Amino acid sequence: MTDFDVTGANQQPQKPAPATAPRKEAERPQTLRRWLKSTSNRTFVLYPVLIAALEFLLHGRDMRFVPVGLPLLAWGYLQYRLVGNYRTRLGGGGPGLSVPPERIVEQGVYRYLRNPMYLGHMIFLLGLAITFWSWAALLLLAFHLFWFNERAKEDEAHLEALFGAPYVEYRNRVKRWIPGVY
Repeated sequence: MTDFDVTGANQQPQKPAPATAPRKEAERPQTLRRWLKSTSNRTFVLYPVLIAALEFLLHGRDMRFVPVGLPLLAWGYLQYRLVGNYRTRLGGGGPGLSVPPERIVEQGVYRYLRNPMYLGHMIFLLGLAITFWSWAALLLLAFHLFWFNERAKEDEAHLEALFGAPYVEYRNRVKRWIPGVY
């Protein structure tokens, strides 16, 4: 049987797409579990919603809102986003280590500290604790101070295995969190 278009001209037969064609990574459906695995989704979307809801449930209309925390929220998010774009542009790879960088980035803010994106998360969480004057957000920040430090150690081991001596030299020269201190 031959396929015809609207004008009646003869066309090449179409091959049907395989029913179980493998999906590329970017085409995988976004599931809630996969969305929650993203640290940035949790920090910048889920945690603020949960903290605001918790504070409202605990205090109702008397819930505290301290506007001085808002600049920290903006600073933390922008630091994460802008530094992430910068690192990806200069170092290649993906947004995390699942697609590792192709080069060590030693310029810009990376000249002063090794983990400015993680630091952006922590600045944001500090802003969240201040904005809602929330003990729950403060506990969340305390947990993440430890968690990000451990995650940075794992990332650094991975980068050392990937880049060898040049990364070790960079790590010895540039502090993890606070320029010149730690």
